[in-house]
Amino acid sequence: MITTLRLALFIDGQNAYRRARAVFFPNTQSGIDGQFRPMDLGRLIASKGGPNGIPCALSEVRIYSGEPDSNRDPRTYAAHDKQTKRWESDGATVITRSLRYPRGWPTVPAQEKGIDVALAVDFVKLAIEGDYDVGVMMSTDNDLLPALEVVRNHDPGRLHVAVAAWSAPGHHQRLRLPGLWCHWLDQADYNAVADTIRY
Repeated sequence: MITTLRLALFIDGQNAYRRARAVFFPNTQSGIDGQFRPMDLGRLIASKGGPNGIPCALSEVRIYSGEPDSNRDPRTYAAHDKQTKRWESDGATVITRSLRYPRGWPTVPAQEKGIDVALAVDFVKLAIEGDYDVGVMMSTDNDLLPALEVVRNHDPGRLHVAVAAWSAPGHHQRLRLPGLWCHWLDQADYNAVADTIRY
């Protein structure tokens, strides 16, 4: 009997956006290029199936994002607020952490702090609690590799891990572990989930 696995997608928001720009829009100046709709991305990945072609049903999409300060950068804060509310209204779970503003900002850009830790903790915690069967991580941040290893080794008969990454000729950056499955997402995949709203 074929069992449908519950798939949860964990997205490092800024990392996935920047990689989409680097892969598909290397010469663009538009901030829209590289944006995507998290829930549509989750449905696309779930439609591709799990390990050994086992059918998957999307159970959750979680996107992790740095939140601008409303006083220091009200314009960016307002755009981020509109975007995250749109993601939530579509069904995604949005996890934010305040951006850090270094000396020299705005010449020196604000920095995300703790996003990778929050994503890694949730990836492990929700696996142990039995909230998903297949955990897919979308990021190229190597700091997240230990979380993938922990989940993969926790209950190999029940839990499966994979990664997702944007792909084009000359662009094949992804998180790598021996035997780790990758959902490569090409230009057509990006076009299917692209967000063209100017927040």
